[in-house]
Amino acid sequence: MSALAGVTVVEVAGIGPGPFCGMLLADLGAEVTLIERPEGGGAVTDAGAAAIFHRGKRSIALDLKSDRGRETALRVIERADGLIEGMRPGVMERLGLGPDVCLARNPRLVYGRMTGWGQDGPLARAAGHDNNYLALSGALWYAGNASDAPVAPPTLLGDLGGGALYLAVGLLAGMLSARATGKGTVVDAAVVDGSAHLMNLLLAFRATGQFSMERGRSLLDGPHWFATYRCADGKFITVGALEPRFYALLLKKLGLDADPQFADGYDASRWPESRRRFGAMFATRTRGAWCELLEGTDACFAPVLTPEEAARHPHIAARAIYSERDGMLQANPAPRFSGAREAPGPVPRRGEHADEILRAAGLSAIEIEALRADGIVG
Repeated sequence: MSALAGVTVVEVAGIGPGPFCGMLLADLGAEVTLIERPEGGGAVTDAGAAAIFHRGKRSIALDLKSDRGRETALRVIERADGLIEGMRPGVMERLGLGPDVCLARNPRLVYGRMTGWGQDGPLARAAGHDNNYLALSGALWYAGNASDAPVAPPTLLGDLGGGALYLAVGLLAGMLSARATGKGTVVDAAVVDGSAHLMNLLLAFRATGQFSMERGRSLLDGPHWFATYRCADGKFITVGALEPRFYALLLKKLGLDADPQFADGYDASRWPESRRRFGAMFATRTRGAWCELLEGTDACFAPVLTPEEAARHPHIAARAIYSERDGMLQANPAPRFSGAREAPGPVPRRGEHADEILRAAGLSAIEIEALRADGIVG
């Protein structure tokens, strides 16, 4: 049985962290019903068959600007455990689908709200994106080399790590409470909140003096043994030999264990020169050559791979982390339960499951046909 079998979630189509959260829940076996616009939502939201973030969901296209469309949506929401929406604060209320209305129809509903800045505060209604949220929360400060401007990773660490994953945890925690008490709740998941929360490990290091406010002077952004290097073929490798025994092994593998320059790996005054020498050394061989020497050892080494290269790597392939479906490379569901893994579901066509969704909500065939005829259901 799937981990979230029997859990039902309604997702109001949006962009970024909301859809990703819905995909994560669907990957784990939840029944996720996606309410889309009949006319599409533009290039950002309307990725068609390439919308991996909608895999495993059921789709219905509803005109939520009409009274009958809103009422139909509420009929669907009545049977849901959770709801996901990623609109700016106040938009769902103006649509007539805010928390008060939905919880009045379904008192056990967990209403998940996904925003960048949160539901309140001076910036709540301002536009923003991943790098803005990371910047304001303090999470962007240590990203990048000391001599360069901080760089937000294109993997959308804020939107997905600080946003989607926190929304998923909030929804699941709310559902556990609702099952025990019969009372739903509203989850205010903001990327700035989650991104700041992700900083707590580094803040602990800072409190003990292991992390400096000056970029490039701390354990995870300054040392030569925790860095990325270019190889002779223009490809890259990483080393992360944080612990003394791993550092000692790395030096031995590189033939530097007797060199006094590298004797004290924690002496920050030596890091710039040690980095320079590591860089010169790694530039003398190809990435493949360094893999032959270091991969699989406790020197804490890994090559920097493209997604396609990663999918072919023996370790990644053995764990079946990636797969190709419908001509697209995609990462398979995570995490795993007792070694088993859910197979990712297909990406739905817009409105593909309208009839079965509406029937499950208690609408008759005549009602469904009337909604189609009037353009309420796309």
